[in-house]
Amino acid sequence: MKVLRIPGWLLLVAFVVVPLVEIFVLVQVGQVIGAWWTILLLIAASALGAWLVKREGSRAWAALREALETGRMPARELADAGLILIGGTLMLTPGFVSDVVGILLILPVTRPVARRLLTRLVAARLVGPAAGPLGGSFGGPFGSGPQGPRDARRPGPDPEGPVVRGEVVDDE
Repeated sequence: MKVLRIPGWLLLVAFVVVPLVEIFVLVQVGQVIGAWWTILLLIAASALGAWLVKREGSRAWAALREALETGRMPARELADAGLILIGGTLMLTPGFVSDVVGILLILPVTRPVARRLLTRLVAARLVGPAAGPLGGSFGGPFGSGPQGPRDARRPGPDPEGPVVRGEVVDDE
């Protein structure tokens, strides 16, 4: 089983840098428009986020159901649902920076860009650093690599090799 290792610099950014940036932006906005207006703006942003998540979440749910009913693999729909979930969480978190990132993940106009980034991240984690959109070609079940089909690179017996002819005997 492969263990997901999170780099230390990423944890530093997530737990130290992002909150400091949020506090700095909150203080700057509060100095410009006042504390009460800043609080009101944060509440309005959270309400807008909840409304957007409800609207886009129901659309994503309907698209997911339709994909499953037609027997199609719902990769795009699942990615959209995940992005809406993350975006909604960021919108409900107090702070203007997280609100901007959250709204970019929720809006259907900007979500395809986030979906492409998510696809690249997942492909890099699953297949390797030179996978698909990151510059290399997919190997394995996703297609052929630089040497041709994956079967040509797989060690083992030749599928076109010797054939054993025989007869099936049923004891019953």
